[in-house]
Amino acid sequence: MSDFILPDIGEGIVECELVKWLVSEGDVIEEDQPVAEVMTDKALVEIPAPYKGRVTRLYYKEGDIAKVHAPLFELVDESESSGQASVASSPEPAEAKPAPEAEKQPASGIESDDNATEDFILPDIGEGIVECEVVEWRVAEGDEIEEDQPVVDVMTDKAMVEITAPKAGRVTKLYHQQQAMAKVHAPLFAFIPRDREEPEEAKTKPEPAAQLSTATASPVAAASRQRIPASPAVRRLVREHELNLSDIQGSGKDGRVLKADVLAHIEEGPKPAQNQAPADDAQTATTRSARRAPAADQEARVEPIRGIKAAMAKSMVKSATTIPHFIYSEDIDVTDLLKLREQLKPEAEARGSRLTLMPFFMKAMALAVQEFPVLNSQLNDDVTEIHYLPQCNIGMAVDGKAGLTVPNIKGVESLSLLGIADEVARLTEAARSGRVSQEDLKGGTITISNIGALGGTYTAPIINAPEVAIVALGRTQKLPRFDANGQVVERAIMTVSWAGDHRIIDGGTIARFCNRWKGYLESPQTMLLHMG
Repeated sequence: MSDFILPDIGEGIVECELVKWLVSEGDVIEEDQPVAEVMTDKALVEIPAPYKGRVTRLYYKEGDIAKVHAPLFELVDESESSGQASVASSPEPAEAKPAPEAEKQPASGIESDDNATEDFILPDIGEGIVECEVVEWRVAEGDEIEEDQPVVDVMTDKAMVEITAPKAGRVTKLYHQQQAMAKVHAPLFAFIPRDREEPEEAKTKPEPAAQLSTATASPVAAASRQRIPASPAVRRLVREHELNLSDIQGSGKDGRVLKADVLAHIEEGPKPAQNQAPADDAQTATTRSARRAPAADQEARVEPIRGIKAAMAKSMVKSATTIPHFIYSEDIDVTDLLKLREQLKPEAEARGSRLTLMPFFMKAMALAVQEFPVLNSQLNDDVTEIHYLPQCNIGMAVDGKAGLTVPNIKGVESLSLLGIADEVARLTEAARSGRVSQEDLKGGTITISNIGALGGTYTAPIINAPEVAIVALGRTQKLPRFDANGQVVERAIMTVSWAGDHRIIDGGTIARFCNRWKGYLESPQTMLLHMG
């Protein structure tokens, strides 16, 4: 008998609301069976059983606040209780003998399975990350896998990560459903390595193993209430609309109810009552009721904020509320820069590189930083020291599949334009597919946001802390300007907007830095004089 201690369920979370018990006192539960749903200030979390046993006490009522690192429920190990029961019932010989024999066979089967099966433990996938969301399984139970084959995609609060197989073998168990949260340093899936599987088990075990799994699965399903698979977010959506999960047809694997199923069920709610009427009447009634329905009766669509979006929300609030932003805008004439790019483009394409304006902006920035190193610095936590960074690692904000990410190019000052162009292409593709590595996200020193690609002109960007400056590039416009002879000519003008940390960067510094950067971009040939 032991207490189940509520574990850490999120960074900085010390308590949570017990939303719903999924078991009752006296229930026999299986390992990893959901026991309770708790709500933190971030998400709804499902608490699973640590091992098979019988629930003897629930320490909280639904609606109570449970403390992290405090007992949540009391659990008796089923193996211990069954051993005590057999000793207590020894006066009845007819029942005492078959029980040990019945226990021996499954025990030996399980032991041999444990000897053959290996658990893949989810490794550290980023600094400070303790859990991640299982986005998509690339394999199913029973599938053969090769070494380094992608097995599952998981989403951290920073990026999408692809988990690969450590060796060749056969997958025997997936410990998490899609959209479930997986813990770092906990089993993710189980597999039988091929070198261990082929000699004995390939020939003798396939059918018995399948029979054993179905035989043991069905009593569990019958004994513990038939539980419809669905993620915590889906269950919360069902509760908010006062629906029954059993009334919703699941389209996911094993009948799993997905968010789309719930939304479809809500939309189709009134249809069964109208099916009895003729088609024309039903259509007319539906149209009229839709027109008459007041806006207050329409339900808002609820979507949890998590993953990269949650991380961005947290970091942007912190940056905007702790850093005094100084905004500075300027127009840059990029006419000559566009001409130079057109001249260099064919040669770059011949070498397999795609030359955009971004490599020029980055190279010019790295050169200007050498004269104004405070733009490439960081403050310590106490705001008592300025750390001037040795490399110019320029980040670029990319609106990707998983949300806004800011990968950075390391050591721009030492790269050629072609080298920068190749890195820009690689990181843009990775960010848009949601597969940026942790290494590419760490260590940025200054950031460029190309909002002009979407049509913006002016903006007030938020600094990507712990950096101290960010620039947003506006769209390029053909505008009239006066030339040296006073004649009106057409020029390509780009508006840029800087945000600087006003604790260490004043208006004069950012203006002088921007003028130097602007000079390199308006006369790009001058960069040749300063390239190392």
